[in-house]
Amino acid sequence: MSPILGLYLTAVLIWGSTWYVIEFQLGAVDPAVSVAYRFGLAAVLLMGWLVARGQKVIPPRHAWRQVALVGAFTFSTNYLLVYLATERLPSGLVAVAGSALSLMNVLNARIFLRQPIRPLVLLGGLVGMSGVVLLFLPELRVDGLTGKAAVGLALVMLSNVSASLGSICVQRGAKLGVPLLPATAWSMAFGAVLMVGVALARGAVFSFPASLSYAASLAYLALFGSVIAFLAYFSLISRIGADRAGYVAVMIPILALIISTVFEGYHWSAAAFIGLALAVAGNLLVLGPRTWRKPEADAAPATAS
Repeated sequence: MSPILGLYLTAVLIWGSTWYVIEFQLGAVDPAVSVAYRFGLAAVLLMGWLVARGQKVIPPRHAWRQVALVGAFTFSTNYLLVYLATERLPSGLVAVAGSALSLMNVLNARIFLRQPIRPLVLLGGLVGMSGVVLLFLPELRVDGLTGKAAVGLALVMLSNVSASLGSICVQRGAKLGVPLLPATAWSMAFGAVLMVGVALARGAVFSFPASLSYAASLAYLALFGSVIAFLAYFSLISRIGADRAGYVAVMIPILALIISTVFEGYHWSAAAFIGLALAVAGNLLVLGPRTWRKPEADAAPATAS
């Protein structure tokens, strides 16, 4: 298995399950508090791992702008919106709507990084998105375009915008030689601090539920969903760019819908099966050998250890 494919599968398998795990974080405390707990714990875990390995924990001076931007876009705003959307929508539906990140990354890489839009990547993104739309339609018909479904969808789309901007910041940092691990750890800490401020502004109470489900889900989301999966995803960005790395978000809802089928009783329709086929076809276009190959001189430095 190639390193790129291994990073891709790691991100997909972990994040494909986190949509359902987030359900166990809702209701007990304010979403902003849960997000603060999650990334505060994740930052401590990652910094502790760096110290144990004798690696630098403090990023260089030129990295702090990226640290703040990634913390604001990726580790606070993005996830607060996701948690708020999950309060209103089934986890599988949130995951499907979240896959719009792939196409947003392609467009934002063109706008902010002046990267050419590779025809095969764009075609794969469009084919995959058409499949996502078909997967989404049966769910949308249940609630229509009014009420909590429409609000939840809007929240997810806003979270995609925030996550995509965070991905662009990571790619810019990679080109500037920003070390991935310490920058990610401090971005998580910065995001957690921002969420503390948001929670205080919302009048939230900082309590910790005395339940195994909340503690276990928080541990899984912090260690696997935040540290391991994000490092895999950011490593992909540094190696192959935000546009192709963002296609991780197209396969995630497929796994999330399978989990939703098993644990939440998701019902598959003909449109859903066709949508799945299109999503997989689009993924194969993006993951084709010609798409992955990139001359060494043009490749972004891989900063993950």
